[in-house]
Amino acid sequence: MMPGLGTQLRHLIELLDGAVEEAYASAGLRYRPRYTPVMRALIACEPCTIGQIAEAAKITQPAATQTVALMIKEGLLDSEPGLVDGRQRLIRLSPRGRAMLPRLRECWKVTQMAGESLDASLPRPLAQSLGEAIAALEVESFGDRMAKARSRLSVAESPSGRSAARKHTAGASKGAAKKKRTNDA
Repeated sequence: MMPGLGTQLRHLIELLDGAVEEAYASAGLRYRPRYTPVMRALIACEPCTIGQIAEAAKITQPAATQTVALMIKEGLLDSEPGLVDGRQRLIRLSPRGRAMLPRLRECWKVTQMAGESLDASLPRPLAQSLGEAIAALEVESFGDRMAKARSRLSVAESPSGRSAARKHTAGASKGAAKKKRTNDA
């Protein structure tokens, strides 16, 4: 039995993130792959609010909040009250986080090159397939697709749906038998 989509995606992430995390450790960095979208967002524009980080990194706000909290705890980021609204937090790279950037950029380049090597060994670049899947899900979410599948399954399992399926199957069987007799003649 082929594993489901979610299982395959989780396994792919484990394979990729595990190797990338080992590369960071080999470079002497205490750093997790999940920090990279936040770091890149802050490199592009800082200070940022959590919402701005989430938007720039293309992650959910709860994921951004959780990742930023971990990064603050590890001393990679600093947080300060917003200028207009003290409840809003402005996030920026800490001196420790900024000092890591040259080694991080080198690791990111190595990761990019390894990704290009992976793409070259596939019949179709993984990044292209992922981009197309994301675009398709932005048009119709996976939740909407599941709701439609649930409706189709409900119809197929209903008494009227089963009898229609039986009639279709019986009709197909009769047609196949008739075709066989014609071919045998």
